[in-house]
Amino acid sequence: MRKNDINADRLAMLRLLKRRGIRDEAVLRAMAHVRREAFLPDELREHAYDDGPLPIGEGQTISQPLIVATMTAALELAGSDRVLEIGTGSGYAAAVLASIADEVYSVERKKELAETAIQNLYREGFDNVHVCVGDGTLGWLQHAPYDAIVVAAGGPEVPPTLLDQLGYGGRLVIPVGKHQHEQKLIRIRKSLDGSCDQESLGSVRFVPLIGDEGW
Repeated sequence: MRKNDINADRLAMLRLLKRRGIRDEAVLRAMAHVRREAFLPDELREHAYDDGPLPIGEGQTISQPLIVATMTAALELAGSDRVLEIGTGSGYAAAVLASIADEVYSVERKKELAETAIQNLYREGFDNVHVCVGDGTLGWLQHAPYDAIVVAAGGPEVPPTLLDQLGYGGRLVIPVGKHQHEQKLIRIRKSLDGSCDQESLGSVRFVPLIGDEGW
């Protein structure tokens, strides 16, 4: 696909996001800035701005742009925030987060995907994303607490360890459901007294969250 086609497709994606209710200007700027094609296998780059998930290997997918934008907007990020992402994948959503937040710490279960994501992020100039291989349900304690946590896989419940690593006043966005491929996207806010309020943001379908506190 020619560069002009990619640029036109990215603009079309932005128009779609606005029509579907994405109003957060910081999120829209980030989605405009990050080259989704750079986080896809070569043979799929012509589909980079299709509004759907795409395979990235290891049985995993890159989420559709609308889902990435929705989850990022739900985090209500500020420029000084430190974010924990569970499920790095190819690094695309981490790049979107890093275009808004100060630092992003991302945990990927599959070593091959983590290595690819690191390469993608380095090539695209995102030096404020830190990737490790591990059990995402256990978070990344070394850098806790976090202002925001986002989980790109669906679990049977909210992992208690992630709640523990969420800072006071923080937001956690995660798909939760009793079935592995059908969930509700929920947002949890942790108050200054440590109590948590939960709200549903709609139905979603993610790959299962595998780990000690997942499936």
